[in-house]
Amino acid sequence: MTKDRLTIKRSPSSGPGSPDVTGIHDADTGSIQYIVACPETSEAALIDVVQGYDPASARLSTEIAERVLDLVADRGLTVTWVLDTHPHADHVMASAHLKDRTGAPNAIGEKVADIADLWRGFYNLPEAFDVARDFDHLFGDGDQFRLGAMDVRVMLSPGHTLGSITYVVGRDAAFVHDTFMQPDVGTARADFPGGTAAQLYDGLMAILELPDDTRLFVGHDYGTDTRDHPAWESTVAEQRRDNAHVGGGITREDYVALRERRDSTLPLPDRMLAALQLNLRAGRKPPAEGDGHAYLKIPLDKF
Repeated sequence: MTKDRLTIKRSPSSGPGSPDVTGIHDADTGSIQYIVACPETSEAALIDVVQGYDPASARLSTEIAERVLDLVADRGLTVTWVLDTHPHADHVMASAHLKDRTGAPNAIGEKVADIADLWRGFYNLPEAFDVARDFDHLFGDGDQFRLGAMDVRVMLSPGHTLGSITYVVGRDAAFVHDTFMQPDVGTARADFPGGTAAQLYDGLMAILELPDDTRLFVGHDYGTDTRDHPAWESTVAEQRRDNAHVGGGITREDYVALRERRDSTLPLPDRMLAALQLNLRAGRKPPAEGDGHAYLKIPLDKF
C-alpha cells in the first residue's frame, strides 16, 4: 500500500522461528525501515527508522517515526528493541526519539566509536559524539540477544562504513543494510570515509553463506530504468544467482575494480554532512547554544 511518500509491505512469518517483517519505504531518501516481530510473543524490534530532515530548511520531523509507531500499535506489538545497522549518510536516524517514546533500549554496532573518532576530525569537534551515552548497547561481531522467542545474531559487515552490522533474526531473516541492493541493482557504495570495496566484498560473501532460503532485507531501493516501484526483499539463493555485481561468482579483485569505478561517479548524498553529525548522537540535536537553538557545523572544501 502507498500513502503519501511511504510504501508499506508485510512479509509474514513462515512458521515457528520465522519473524513477521514489515518494510516501510521512504521515497524521499530511498530508505527502508523495518518492524520485525516475534509471532509468538508480539515483541518487536524497529530497525533503521528514519527521522525526517529537510536539507533546504534544516528542519527535523518525527512524522515518519510516528507513522511506524502507529503501525506497531495497530498490530498490538510491543517494541523491545530500537536498532540501527550503522550511522547513515543519507538520512537522519530516529533512534533517540523512538527510545524516548517506547522505553526500549537502542543499539548499534560497537565500531560506531571508531566512526565517531573519524568524524570528530572532519567536523573539528574533538569533544563531540559520546556514543556510549547515546546508545544503550554497542554490539560486537557474533553477539546475540533475544527478540521474544527468537535469537538475533550480529554480523559485522563493514565496507559501506567501517562499523556496519547485519542482524540475523530467527531462522530465516537477515537485515543487510547497505551491503546488497536488490538483485537487479547490485551492491551498495563503499567510498565513504572508513569504507572499502574489499571489506564490502568479504561481507557480501559472508551473507551469502547463510541458508539459501534466508530472506534478505536491504537498506535502500531507488528503482531502476525498468522498475519504478520500490522493492527490498530477496533470498540468499536469488542474490547468489542474480545479483548484478556478484551474481554467478566474481573474484574479489574484479569486484573491487567494478565497485571503485562505479563509486568514482557518485556524488555525496545531500544530507550526509548533516546526517552524520546527528546520527553519531543517535539522531539527537547538538546541545542548544545561548539563544536556545541547536546548530550544525558543516566543513567546507573537505569533500
